[in-house]
Amino acid sequence: MTNEMPKKNPSQEVERTHTTPSFVPNVDIYEKENELVVLVDMPGVLEKNVNIHFEKGVLNITGQIEPKVLEGHRLLYAEYKEGNYQRSFSVPEEIDVEKIEASVKNGVVNIVLPKSPKPQARKIPVKIS
Repeated sequence: MTNEMPKKNPSQEVERTHTTPSFVPNVDIYEKENELVVLVDMPGVLEKNVNIHFEKGVLNITGQIEPKVLEGHRLLYAEYKEGNYQRSFSVPEEIDVEKIEASVKNGVVNIVLPKSPKPQARKIPVKIS
């Protein structure tokens, strides 16, 4: 038995090309009978800087923070870090893509993913030709 880490396939690795830090936002996901609700914490991100993309069962959420510069001030100490947010999820349910809605309030992104109606089984009558 070895404690070696499995080797990654180079084609599966993602290489960063930006200089700002990226954060993984905290997320809560709720399920209702007809929809999934995703709440994403992105403090400091404006509505215009939130991007949500759903394709092939994957929900991608990104948000960019615009740096704040106070004119005539010199920063002495900072604990708040500016950067970007990024999170992706595989969504197992069939989602009605045309009805996805999203909003931002107080640094929380609220995404509603309506489930597609499930196809009903039915008997197909066979006609005599």
